[in-house]
Amino acid sequence: MKNRMTLFYSVLLSLILSCSDGAEEILTEVPNPDQSDLYFPPIDSEAWETTTISDLGWNAAAEQPLLDFLDEKDTKAFIILKNGKIAVEKYFNGGSVSDNNPWYSAGKTLTAFTVGLAQQEGLLDINEPSSTYLGTQWADITTDQEQAITVRNHLTMTTGLDYTNILLQNCTNFDCLTYLNEPGSFWYYHNAAYTLLTDIVAGAVNTDYNTYFDTKLKNKIGMNGAWVSLGYTNIYYSTARSMARFGLLNLNKGTWNTTEILTDQNYFTEMTTTSQNLNPSYGYLWWLNGKSSFRAPAFENEFPGELMPDAPNDLIAGLGKNDQKLYIVPSKNLVIIRMGDDTGQALLGPSSFDNNLWIKINALTN
Repeated sequence: MKNRMTLFYSVLLSLILSCSDGAEEILTEVPNPDQSDLYFPPIDSEAWETTTISDLGWNAAAEQPLLDFLDEKDTKAFIILKNGKIAVEKYFNGGSVSDNNPWYSAGKTLTAFTVGLAQQEGLLDINEPSSTYLGTQWADITTDQEQAITVRNHLTMTTGLDYTNILLQNCTNFDCLTYLNEPGSFWYYHNAAYTLLTDIVAGAVNTDYNTYFDTKLKNKIGMNGAWVSLGYTNIYYSTARSMARFGLLNLNKGTWNTTEILTDQNYFTEMTTTSQNLNPSYGYLWWLNGKSSFRAPAFENEFPGELMPDAPNDLIAGLGKNDQKLYIVPSKNLVIIRMGDDTGQALLGPSSFDNNLWIKINALTN
C-alpha cells in the first residue's frame, strides 16, 4: 500500500510539473467526541492549557524524530491538541506563535462551514441554483445550463464548468466560466468554481463575505487572521493556533464549549462525509480518509485505496498547497496542525507527506 501511494504521488508531481448527487460509498458519520473531556481556550485571551507527552502516556522517544522530520520539511508551525489541550507546539525555520501563515486550500473548510451558517439562518439553500445568489449570466453558458448548477455543486467540485485550460482554472471572469460536463456527472478540483462561493454567500446574506465570516464564525471562537485576495483567489492567513481553534470547533461538531455555532447537524454530517459518488474521499470541501478510492487535484482519474493509509480511518482534513494541514481525528480527540513552506512536492492538497507524517505521529501517540 505504501509503495502504491508513493508511486501515485510521484506520478502526480511529475505531471503537475510538466504542465506548470447521492453517494454510493458508505457514509461514516464523524463520531461524537467525549465532550466532558474537551477543553476550550478562552476567546479573549492567548491562554491555552497544556498537557504533556508523559501525562498522556505517549512514546517520548518518538517525539524528537517527529520534530526533526518536520524541521527538515520546512515546517513553520506544528501543533497537536489532545482533548483540546496543547500536547505539542513547536515552531521551526524562523516561525513563531504570532506568525500569520496562509491556509491555501485548507481554507476551503472555512468556506464550507460559513455556507452552512448561511443556510442555517435560512438565507441560503445549497440545493438552489447558484444564480439565485450570483444573479443571472454569471457564466458564459446557456440559461438552462446555468440553472442546473446548484450551490451544492460548488461545494462538491461537480459544477461541470470547463477546467481543461490550466492557465484559467482560477479565473472567475464571465468568459472563463464555460460548459464542459453536466453538473454532478464529473468531479474535478476546480478552484474557480469554489471561489464563487464567496460571492454566493455575500449575495445570500446581503453583506460583505468577510464581515459575515468575522461575525458568525471567526469572532465567536477567538480566531485571528483575515482573507487576502491574491489574483482571483481568496486565501486565509492566520496563526497556527487559530487554525487549531477551528479544528477544535469541528472536532466538537460546530459547538464551541457550550456555545452552539453550527446547529444544523444534518449539514455538518453532509459536510464531513462522502458528498457524491464520484470521489468518496470528498465531502463539502473537506477531505475524508478511510474510503475505498479518491480523486486528487490536477487529475481526472480515480485512484484505489485510502488517502492516508497510515492515518486513522475517521480522519477529516483541510489540505492546502505547500502541505498546509488541518487534521481532525474524532475517535482520538486529536486536532493536528502543520503550516509552513513546500515540503518538496509542490502539490495543491493531498501528498505523500501526509502519510509519512502520520507514520511519525503514530509512533508518538500510539
